[in-house]
Amino acid sequence: MRHAASGKSRIEAIDIARGAALLAMAVYHFGWDLEFFGYMEPGTTVTGAWRIFARSIATSFLFLVGVSLFLAHAQSIRWPGFGKRLAMIVAAAAAISLATWIVFPSGFIFFGILHHIAVASLLGLAFLSLPAWAVLLMAAGVVAAPHFLSAPAFDHPALWWLGLSTFRPPSNDYVPLFPWFGAVLAGIAAARAGRDSGVLARLSLLQSGGWSRPVTFAGRHSLAFYLLHQPILIGCVWLLAQMWPPAVLPADARFTQACVRQCEAAREEAFCAAYCGCFVDVLDGEGRLEAVMSARPDRETESRLSEIASECTMRADAGTAAPQREGTNGQAGGTAE
Repeated sequence: MRHAASGKSRIEAIDIARGAALLAMAVYHFGWDLEFFGYMEPGTTVTGAWRIFARSIATSFLFLVGVSLFLAHAQSIRWPGFGKRLAMIVAAAAAISLATWIVFPSGFIFFGILHHIAVASLLGLAFLSLPAWAVLLMAAGVVAAPHFLSAPAFDHPALWWLGLSTFRPPSNDYVPLFPWFGAVLAGIAAARAGRDSGVLARLSLLQSGGWSRPVTFAGRHSLAFYLLHQPILIGCVWLLAQMWPPAVLPADARFTQACVRQCEAAREEAFCAAYCGCFVDVLDGEGRLEAVMSARPDRETESRLSEIASECTMRADAGTAAPQREGTNGQAGGTAE
């Protein structure tokens, strides 16, 4: 890709930055794979430092998408190259959705990082000619939007890609338009400011040593790296599991650990203990626990999960984790037949 705005065919520092972001993404995904196979406690990679790590990676990657978009098309949009690149990204995003729908139907990736890049690349074209301050202002608005515009009207699955629903849709990789498009806009603004101030010109003169070649190579072939790294990592962990299988905890213990980890990111310890204890008791009593832990619950179970969450939230807030289970006349332990 020729970065017309800088006057050079490529800026090596940006390739290195993109490659570093990709390598960091591979590290995170390796952790996710280890958790999935049982080598790490459930919920580890979606809480605490791992969660911050994941969000930092996504932010930096999307920021560089904005930088690259400006460098390639700020002077004039090169439609043939843009269209070819966009088609490749859309095809790759569709392949990711299909593959994850087959393997993880209850949490398949319907709008992940590649889906976002495809949409953001189109929308970003409208901001390339604006001054940096105006684009930064728009970026701030996009980041803040979920805090002010979230509403039940956006809870329909057809609108989940916007990121304005009142809950987080189930997905193994969810990167909605709001607030993440703000990172792309910030990249566009930074690239414009860098060009106008001469920073890009100075960056284009920098040359790294041989140490950077693997990182630069990854940065220059980012789409191929993204598509290939996770299957390779999963294959490696699978081989490890065949030779040294992880210790497998009972389903109720695994569910409770994952639930408590995620809950304590937003609520106090006492509430989470009551809430998660309630949740696992209801799932176990209704015979749904194994289906949920297998990541293949049916639609009726998926619908029931939201009901259980509401029940257990009320019970935990009231200081008890013993809700009535589904049944006739509201009797605990009854049946729905």
